Formats: sequence, structure tokens, C-alpha cells
Amino acid sequence: MMAERVQPPPAKRLCCRQGYGATCRQGQRAAGALCGGSAAAQGEPSRTQSPESLLDIAARRVAEKWPFQRVEERFERIPEPVQRRIVYWSFPRSEREICMYSSFNAGGGGEEVGSGGESADETRLPFRRGIALLESGCVDNVLQVGFHLSGTVREPATSSEPELLCNVSVSFDRCKITSVTCSCGNKDIFYCAHVVALSLYRVRKPEQVKLRLPISETLFQMNRDQLQKFVQYLITVHHTDVLPTAQKLADEILSQNSEINQVHGAPDPTAGASVDDENCWHLDEEQVQEQVKLFLSQGGYHGSGKQLNLLFSKVREMLMMRDSNGARMLTLITEQFMGDPRLALWRQQGTTMTDKYRQLWDELGALWMCIVLNPHCKAEQKAAWLRQLRRWNGVDVCPLEDGNHGSELINLTNALPQGPAGNPDSLTRPHRTVFTRAIEACDLHWQDPHLQHIITEDHYNNYCYHDNLDGSLFDSRGWPLWHEHVPTACARVDALRSHGYPKEALRLAIAIVNTLRRQQQKQLELFRCHKKELLHRGVTSVTNLEGWVGHPLDPIGTLFATLMETGRGRDNGAALDFSGSSGSCRRTENPVCTPLPFLEDGETFVSLAVETALIGLGQQRVMPDGLYAQEKVCRNEEQLLAKLQEVDLDDTLVKILRKQATLLLEAGPYGGLGEILYRESVPMHTFAKYLFTSLLPHDAELAYRIALRAMRLPVLESAAPSADLSRPQHIVSVVPNRYPRWFTLSHIESQQCELASTMLTAAKGDPCKLHTVLESIQKNIHSSSHIFKLAQDAFKIATLMDSLPDLTLLKVSLELGLQVMRLTLSTLNWRRREMVRWLVTCATEVGVFALDNIMQNWFTLFTPTEATSVVASTIMSNSTIVRLHLDCNQQEKLANSARTLALQCAMKDPQNCALSALTLCEKDHIAFETAYQIVLDAAATGMNYTQLFTIARYMEHRGYPMRAYKLATLAMTHLNLSYNQDTHPAINDVLWACALSHSLGKNELAAVIPLVVKSVKCATVLSDILRRCTLTTPGMVALHSRRNSVKPMSLDKAPLRQLLDATIGAYINTTHSRLTHISPRHYSEFIEFLSKARETFLMAHDGHIQFTQFIDNLKQIYKGKKKLMMLVRERFG
Repeated sequence: MMAERVQPPPAKRLCCRQGYGATCRQGQRAAGALCGGSAAAQGEPSRTQSPESLLDIAARRVAEKWPFQRVEERFERIPEPVQRRIVYWSFPRSEREICMYSSFNAGGGGEEVGSGGESADETRLPFRRGIALLESGCVDNVLQVGFHLSGTVREPATSSEPELLCNVSVSFDRCKITSVTCSCGNKDIFYCAHVVALSLYRVRKPEQVKLRLPISETLFQMNRDQLQKFVQYLITVHHTDVLPTAQKLADEILSQNSEINQVHGAPDPTAGASVDDENCWHLDEEQVQEQVKLFLSQGGYHGSGKQLNLLFSKVREMLMMRDSNGARMLTLITEQFMGDPRLALWRQQGTTMTDKYRQLWDELGALWMCIVLNPHCKAEQKAAWLRQLRRWNGVDVCPLEDGNHGSELINLTNALPQGPAGNPDSLTRPHRTVFTRAIEACDLHWQDPHLQHIITEDHYNNYCYHDNLDGSLFDSRGWPLWHEHVPTACARVDALRSHGYPKEALRLAIAIVNTLRRQQQKQLELFRCHKKELLHRGVTSVTNLEGWVGHPLDPIGTLFATLMETGRGRDNGAALDFSGSSGSCRRTENPVCTPLPFLEDGETFVSLAVETALIGLGQQRVMPDGLYAQEKVCRNEEQLLAKLQEVDLDDTLVKILRKQATLLLEAGPYGGLGEILYRESVPMHTFAKYLFTSLLPHDAELAYRIALRAMRLPVLESAAPSADLSRPQHIVSVVPNRYPRWFTLSHIESQQCELASTMLTAAKGDPCKLHTVLESIQKNIHSSSHIFKLAQDAFKIATLMDSLPDLTLLKVSLELGLQVMRLTLSTLNWRRREMVRWLVTCATEVGVFALDNIMQNWFTLFTPTEATSVVASTIMSNSTIVRLHLDCNQQEKLANSARTLALQCAMKDPQNCALSALTLCEKDHIAFETAYQIVLDAAATGMNYTQLFTIARYMEHRGYPMRAYKLATLAMTHLNLSYNQDTHPAINDVLWACALSHSLGKNELAAVIPLVVKSVKCATVLSDILRRCTLTTPGMVALHSRRNSVKPMSLDKAPLRQLLDATIGAYINTTHSRLTHISPRHYSEFIEFLSKARETFLMAHDGHIQFTQFIDNLKQIYKGKKKLMMLVRERFG
């Protein structure tokens, strides 16, 4: 397996000649020359365009395909010119791979970014910096010795950094850089700018590079004296570095039994690769692992998710270049993902991974699917990948394909036909991980003859009808079809694209789309044959357990991208040519215009892509289980629709939209917009909104049919609809006693609301359409908050400032508002008060008849409190009357309705509505008296003292003091103030009631004091009332304007004597209660309390004696509290 492969040190192949060590060939050859020869030999076209020599042609092919060791083994003697040309052509000639290994490609736009993910300063990217260093002449001392390139690169000084001189060396083999070294100490996944500069120098200026044969060849040409001189000079120049090593090697060579003497030949770092060496570009495995581990440890912060996605894009880029490092790099990434400590933590805690992290795992699984489906993958390589995938798949913490839920799908990746759709117990089937599909894909192959013909021939027609008896290989036009599980077939397309086979991918994609279109037509014919039976039954089973949109393999997205890339490439007048031997891709500006394969007249790849997306989005499919899978369905649908919206609609595309919309409406149980809908099918609201807005300018009738059909949301229906066959578009299959868990239901309802709002906006000015849309909303939308939003939207659209109000749309808004009132009347809703106020505003805009109507039918819309305190009060306000320009008759009619409402509410809820009812009935004597009587009737049982005191104060304010007095006495009967409630909120009401009684006369005061004595036990409140009653004479404000006696009431006679005794008794009881649990810090406060008590005692004629006896009792009873009693003696004797 790739991650476990032990890579030998680069360029350490043992080199020797036959008879080496025994007899050396004599003679010397020239040891060096420039890389160039003739311009043609260097691959540079000369001015005369002389033909390339046969030597260079052959050497270039050998250099690309053969390791140099095989060349040496194949031929006993290789002429020096031949060696030179092989060595010359062995260096990479394409800059594309160098760019790929020195920067990320963000994909699509050609923007390159560094391994840290930054792309703001393009000049700081390794590849761009390398070019800048090369073009500014910073590369020097370039020397190629065999398969080894070295040189120095000078990094100019900056304001913060001094000049840096870097020693760079590069080893290469078969047109690939196999190892790099730079003294800059770069620690990154990709090559530094200095390696880039040196490599590009060799690519762009090969004639300026000195070329030598491998050092072993040069040494082979030396005699003994020359070899000794060579070694001694080498040691002299670098004695501090190599002397210890040189001595060690000399000792081992002189020892006959040493290991070094047991090996034939000696290593040569410049001699190229051995036969066993894998030919791949240099990739720093350790840095890849470190970077991935770092990004994962950041947990989504600092843009780590983006950086990991860039790594995945780099894998795809390598696969596109057919670079074996793609799989190698993905293996390293996967190992780090599997080792993420958060996986075990999440599993232990039972928590879910983040959505972005989950998407990274999805991409990981999809990439492995691409890798194992490589059409030119060797069997042993696939077997190694399969072992690795199974090992990861068996780890406990390996993420599941559908998030944290076990999949309830049977194995749908296999190309073989499946049995009847079922729903076996999920506990009996193993969970499917993110690697399961890749493991299953290892069983797929590319040897099917029909498949081979599809992907290799542009004009593959039905040449053998005897093999096509069932019509499965070709359609009626003789165009090829490919019947395979759709996601699996599309995974093949993705694999072909990913591995650099765009033409093959396109051919297969077209065959799949033609198959989908044929299947769609056959389903329509089947439904038409059984339409009557199906409509009569009104039910359907699951037609697709596995939807194409939101699928882990993203089949529709793959087909769409494949077709759009080709379509846009042709639109731009350019095509990609992948025929270069080095795997480089160059863009040709004027491609040969060949007939488009398997396209109808007027059809383009863009139109085919759009139709494919429409087929996928319109598929009736069951909503998957689990939060993540459901969110993925929504996300993928929105992504695909966003891509569709980027396509400019021409006549051809509008024709396709019409065609597919009509097919979807007539598709019965096979389409998501068919007449028969499975209860748990994925809703079509978002898709229908796109169709509606796209078709509206061209075919409004069809647009409304689509949108109205899509408004259905049967999962929220509690029972099957009535069998009304006159409206078959509402037939729904309902599975009884099953309530599925739709985690994305709130989002789905929002999309349903958006669709309805879009229709309302478009239907402005068309009463018939508005009425139809209103009916659909009332039938299909069940969320009060969404209906309220629609009502508000309709109101805003109807009352735009730049136009007259649309009365029909206003009435629609009002109807929706009334529906909201009915839905939320008996439920708790924190926006209810806002809704009620808004409805009154809306009804005001509609007119006086709407206001009158909501007041007459208040009991179906509002609570009594809302009806009186908000609705009727707002309607009867001056601002409403002025706004509507009402005449006297209209005002009186509204007032009558308001008074009727008020009395009805007061009867139903007197506690909360009585005061509002009295206020609303003030101008009508009979109504006011009726409301007052309702209050009196309810006072004995249903109303508390607070409500009665409030109404009593209102009565006094309106000039009814006797009625206020009566209500106040009724309130007193419900009140009970204990001894320690000296801050009770009702105290002010009690004082007001006593003041009112005192002002009315002695009789009234005499009647209320017994109630006070009975209800109030708090000494301070009673003493306050007592003092107020003794300050003035009762009846100073008499009912008949006659002054009573000015003589104050006596404290020795009733009723004040009763109040005085009660006050003294309250002080005595309160004193004993406080002394029970008194603490020293409250002693001073207690003494002040006794002082106030003495003032009250002294108001009685024998009060002094009573108070003295009271103090003596205290001293006797509480003599144990010595400090407190001492304070009592000091103050009171």
C-alpha cells in the first residue's frame, strides 16, 4: 500500500560496468559540454525549422519511458552522444507540473494560492516568485550532472530581510522531478520559489546549462592516478565536511570482510533511477501529513476548511494530470482524517460533527470513488486500495455515509438490477460508511463492449440489432443508451473527467442523459395506460428510495458540470487538447469544428445540461432519514438551482423548460409535480419557484400550474384528502400511523412560503389568479407564522407608494390575516399581539366594511381582551375615523358594533374586559348601564379586588362617586392584609377607598370602617387611616352640596372607636410577632415602632394606662432579652 511503501534514498542506484574492479577500460573521453547541440536537438525550433534528428526522437521517447538502469542493462555499450541526449531529454519540459507542485490551484479561475490558503498577494506565491527570481537573473552556477541539476539562487534583500543565497539541487527521472533540496529550509507541502527558479531555468534555457554525464561515467573514464588526484582534491576543498566520511569509507574498503566490499558497484546520486524505483514526482509526505494534522486541529477556524478543500482540489488536479501522486496524497490525507482525535470524542459524547467537517468527509469518499474507478488502473493497485479502504472502513469511528443515522438503503451502488423495493429492518444491515461506495466500486470494471464503444466512438450507432432486441442498448434513433444504476454510471463520468478523459466522459454522459430521457418517456406512457386506476386508488408507493439530488455521489451535478464545461468551451471557441505525451494540457483557439455527437437539431450541450438538471430536480424521491442527509438534499438542490440561474435563457432553453414542465405535470407517481404524490416525497417548492420565475414571461399559464401543483406538503396532512377526483392534482398517498422526522421541515415551510409570496407578487392586478393563489395558500400552508408573513407581504405589495392600492390583493392580505387569527386563537404565540394590531391596520386599509365585519365576528378571531383593548379601541380612535373620512352614519354604525362587542366581551370575561367595555360604552347611556350591571354581577364571584378598585377609580373619575364607593366596598370584601404587609400594592387603594367614604359622609364612612377592620391587620396602615379620618369632618364633599356638621368625629364613639381599638390590637399583635424572631440589629427599628404605637395608644382616653400596662407585660414576658428590655426602659420607663 502506498502509504506504507518504503522509498529508497533518491538517486542511490549502484552503478558499475562489466568487469568493474578487475579491469578498467583505458582511455579518456571529454568530460563535459553544454546541454545544447543543434537547435533542433534541443527541442527549440530553429529559424529554418530543420527536422529533428532521429537520435533526439529516439532519446526523447526512451527518456520518457525507460529507467536509465534498464537502458544500461539492455545495451552493453551506450555511445556517449546517445547517453547525453537521453540525459538531456530526461528533465521535465512542461511548466504545468512544476506549477502544480509549487502552488494550490483554487479551481476554475486559474488563481493560484499557497499552501497556507492565501491568495491576496500573488507575487508571494512560490511559482510566481520563482518566475520573478528567474527573470531578474538570480539563478547562477547551473550544472547538470547526469540526472542531477544544481545551482544557486539569490534572494534579493528586502527592507526586513538580508540577501539570501540558496544552494538548490534537483534530481529527476523520466521527465519527473523525483527529489528537491534547498538550503532555505523550506517546510511546506510544495516546492519553494528557489527550486521553481532553478527548474524553470533548465526548462526555458537548456542551452545555457552545462551538461555532464553521470559522475560514475566520468569516474569510469579515469585511470588510477586521475582517480587518486580527484579524491585528494575533493577532500582538500571540502576537508572539514568530508574528511571523517572519507576516512571511514577508506577503512571499510581496505577491510576485505567489510559490508561495502560485499556489494557489486557503488551508489551514484547522478545516475538516474533503477528499474525498481517508482516513477513519480517528488512529494514531501511528512509535510502533507503535518499540514493536514494542523488544519484538522484548528477545527474549522482560521480558514482550515478552505485549506483542506484546496488540498482535495490538488488531488483532483493530480488525477487530471494522471499523476500517481494523486492517490498517494489522498492516502496521506485520509490517514490523518482517520486519526483525528475528535472522531472518538464525538462518538463517546454522542454529538455530531460540524456540517463543514462532514462535507470534507463526503469529498474524501467521492475522491476515493474516482480513484478506484480509474479506467486504466492496474489490478494489483486496485487490490491494494481495496485493502486500505476496508481497513479504514472497519474502524469504529469511521463516519457513516448518512451522518449519524444508519442507512436504510439497500446496496444501490451495484450495477446489477435490484429486487423489489423494500424497507427491511435497519438493525439487520451493516452501516454504510463514507468508504462503502468506493469499496463496492472496486467490483466495477470497464470491459463491457457496449460501454467501450460508447466512450471511444463519437458516432457509435446501432450496428448489431440482434443484440438490441429489448431496446436496452439503443434508442429508436440508433443512439446508444447505458442502463446502470444512475449514481454509479455518473460516478464513471466523474472518474473519466477526474483522470483526464474529458471526451470519454462527455460521450458517456450523453448516453446516460439519453437513457434518462427515454426512461422519462416510458414512465409517462406507463402512467397514461394506468392513469384511471391510479387516480381512483389515489395512492402510490415509493418510486425512488434513493434520490439523485442530494445523493453522496452527486450524479446530476456531475452530468451538469460535464455538459456545461463542454458547452461553454465550444461557446468560447476553444477546446482542450490532452494529446501531449507529457500530459500537459494546452488550449487551442481554433479547434476543428466536428459534428456534435448524439445531439438533436438545435440542441446544444448547454441545453442538454439544463434538461438533465430539470429531470433530476423533478424526480419524485423519498426524503432520506437523518439530519445531515436531509440538509444535504436542500443544499444540493439550491446549489444546482444557483447554477441554472446563471444560464441565460434563449428560445431553445425556454422550449426545454416548457417540455420538462409539461412532462413533470403529467408524470403521475414518477415526477415530484405529478398528480399522485407519495406522502414523504421531497417537496418541490424551491424547484418550482425557479420554473415559475423562468416560465412566467413566456408561458404564464404553465408557470402557475407548476407553482400551484408544487404548493403541496402532504407530510403535514393528518389524513388522506377526500376523494374529489375533479381535482386530481391534490391526490396524496398517506401512510397511516407514521410520523416521519423531518429535521429540515422549518426550512421546507419557508421555501413553500417563498413560492407563495412569489406567486402573490406576480398575480398583482389579476383577481382570478390572486383568488386561486389564496385558495392554494389556505389549503397547503399550515404554519401560522408563514401565513402571517404572506399576509404582510401581500399588504406591502398592495400598498406600494408609487401606485394606487390594489384592493383585490388587500383583500387577499386580509383573508390571510383572518386565517392567522383563527389558527392562533387557542394557541400560545408570542407574536399574537403584533398580529392583532396588524390585522386592524390591514382592515382599515380595506375599508369600513372590513372593520365592521371583524368586530361582528370577533369571537372567531380574538380573545375578549384583544377584542376590547386592541381591536375596538383602535377602531374607535380618532386617528382611524380621520383616516377613513367617515360620516356620522358610518361612525355611529361602527360605534354600535364596538359597543355590542364590548358588552359581549364583558359578559364572557368581565375580569379583563369590564373596564374597556365601560370606556367603549360611555356615550350610550343604556349600554353603559348594562356594562355597569355586568360588573356588579361579576363582582361577587369572578373579579378580584385589584380589578374592582381599578373600575371604582374609573367611576370616580367619570363623576360617579356613589358607584365608585359601592365598587370599592365590594373590593374590600376580597382583600386581606396581614400584619407584616406594610408595602402591599393594595394599600393605596384602601387609603383611597377610605378617603372616598370620608368625603361622602359619616354614614358611608361608618359602613366602610368595619370592612377595613376585617380586611386589614397591618397596624401602620390602620393608624394611617385613623389619622386621616380625624383630620377633617366627614361629608365635606357631600352628594347634595350641603355641609354636614363641622364637628370632627369622636374617637370614643362608633365608627372611629372600632377603628381605634382595631389599630391598638394590631400594634399589640404585631409587637409580639416581631419579638418572636427579632435580632439585635433590628432593636433600634423596633423601638421606633413602639414609639409609633404609643402615639396611637394615646389617642384613646385611657391610652396612657393601656400603653404602660402593655410595656410592663413586654418586660415581664421578654425579660430574657435583657439588652432589648433595657432599651425599652430607657425610652418608655
